[in-house]
Amino acid sequence: MGRVEGKVAFITGAARGQGRSHALRLAQEGADIIAIDIAEDIPSVTRFYPGATEADLAETVTQVEALDRRIIATKVDVRDYDALKSAVDAGVAELGHVDIVSANAGIFLHSDKTHEVSETDWDDVLDINLKGVWHTVKAAIPHLISQGTGGSIILTSSTAGIKGLANVAPYTASKHGVVGLMKTLALELAEYNVRVNSVHPTSVATTMVLNETTFKLFLPDVEHPTEEQAAEVFTTTNALPVPWVEPVDISNALLFLASDESRYVTGLEMKIDAGFTTK
Repeated sequence: MGRVEGKVAFITGAARGQGRSHALRLAQEGADIIAIDIAEDIPSVTRFYPGATEADLAETVTQVEALDRRIIATKVDVRDYDALKSAVDAGVAELGHVDIVSANAGIFLHSDKTHEVSETDWDDVLDINLKGVWHTVKAAIPHLISQGTGGSIILTSSTAGIKGLANVAPYTASKHGVVGLMKTLALELAEYNVRVNSVHPTSVATTMVLNETTFKLFLPDVEHPTEEQAAEVFTTTNALPVPWVEPVDISNALLFLASDESRYVTGLEMKIDAGFTTK
C-alpha cells in the first residue's frame, strides 16, 4: 500500500472500463483523483457500443471515496480544450497539485476498409484518440513544470499502436500517433523530471470490446456471435492462452509507471498484450 501516497492523478475516460480501474487502483495506493469523462453517447460510436453515462462517472466517485480518497469529477469532452483545461485547473486548485496524468479516453470504430471509412468516423476517432490526448497533456504539463517536482504521464495506446490491424484504420492510425507524441514528450519533458510512457493493451474486457459488433469483426460469418464464440477466436490472437485481459491488468502497469519505482523509465512502450504483438 502507499505506492503513490500523497500524489494526485488526472485521468480521462474515468467513468468506466480502464479509466475507472485506473482511478481505483491509484486510489488504493494513496492517490487523490481528478477525473473527467464525456459521460454521454457519441453518435458515431453508439452503433458499436453505448457511451458512458453521468451515472457511471458518479459510480467512479462513489468507489474512490469508499477508499477514503478525494476525487474531483467533471463531465468534459477531451475534444474541448478550454473545458478540459478548466477541469484540470479546478482540480489542481482543490487538491493542491497534479503528479500523474493518465490520458486514457478513447473510442473504437472498426470494420470498414480504409478507403471506405467515412469522414465523420475518421475525424471522431482521431479527434478523441489523438487530439484528445494532446489536449490532456497540454492542459496538465504547465502544472507539472511549474510545480518543479517532476511527474509521470502515461498515454494509453494499444497493440494497434505497434502493429497494423486490417479494417481498423482510424483507430490504428490514432494509436500509432499516440506513440509518436509520447516519444516527443519524453524528450521535451526530461529536463523537468517528468517521465512519459505509453501502455499497449491487447483486448481488454470492457464494453468497448465485449459487444456483438466487435465479436463480428473476428467472426464476420456468424450472424449473432456470442462472447463464448468470440473468446475462442480472441484466444488464438494472443500467445498466452487467454482471450482478453482485465482492466486491472492495465492499471497495475500504469501504477508502476506512475510510481517512483519507475523513476528512470521514460519513452517506454509497455505492452500488456498477452503476447499479441509477438505472435
